[in-house]
Amino acid sequence: MPRAVSTPKELGALRQDLLDAAMRILRDQGAPDLTLRRVADAAATSTMGIYTCFGGRAGLLEAIYEHGFRLLHEAMTTSLNGHTDPLARIMAVAYGYRRFALTDPALYALMFERPLPDFDPSPEQRNDALRRCFGLLIEATTAAIRAGLIRSSNPERSAYLVWTTIHGLVSIELTCSLRTPLPGWFLNSREEGERILTDGIQALLTGLT
Repeated sequence: MPRAVSTPKELGALRQDLLDAAMRILRDQGAPDLTLRRVADAAATSTMGIYTCFGGRAGLLEAIYEHGFRLLHEAMTTSLNGHTDPLARIMAVAYGYRRFALTDPALYALMFERPLPDFDPSPEQRNDALRRCFGLLIEATTAAIRAGLIRSSNPERSAYLVWTTIHGLVSIELTCSLRTPLPGWFLNSREEGERILTDGIQALLTGLT
């Protein structure tokens, strides 16, 4: 039965309930189960509530996408706490990125992969989302260049190399962790995954010097 919504406060509460319900379904059942009916039922409302708050399924998925990047930014910012050395800040961003991916793999997949072939965030939305998080690496890389720790004439390009290294290593580890373990494979624990990430980023930073 539709939930009565007559004030901005009630509309905001319904929107949050629907987003929370969608996040539960995504994490517990996977992206393919993010149907209007399942989300509405989980939020104890009707599908009309989703149209009222998000304009439809595409708008709901875009809200989940944006929410994911807010959480990722929060995870990386938290990791930066207390670090002032530019290279230490780069490593802290990497650790925060990895922690987010391993903690919330279904959301990470929706943000960076294509679990739903019909969902394609607009270039503007992708740019805003990536800038929010990629900007942290640009800031740290710029500081490292100014301190003479990295040699580069293009901080954004260097930051992109760092990000692709982080993303590649984390995504491969995540893929391995979600499947049957490979006997004898060296990437056999969370601790080893962090060591591999550290080695990879340090090797790249050494190359940039």
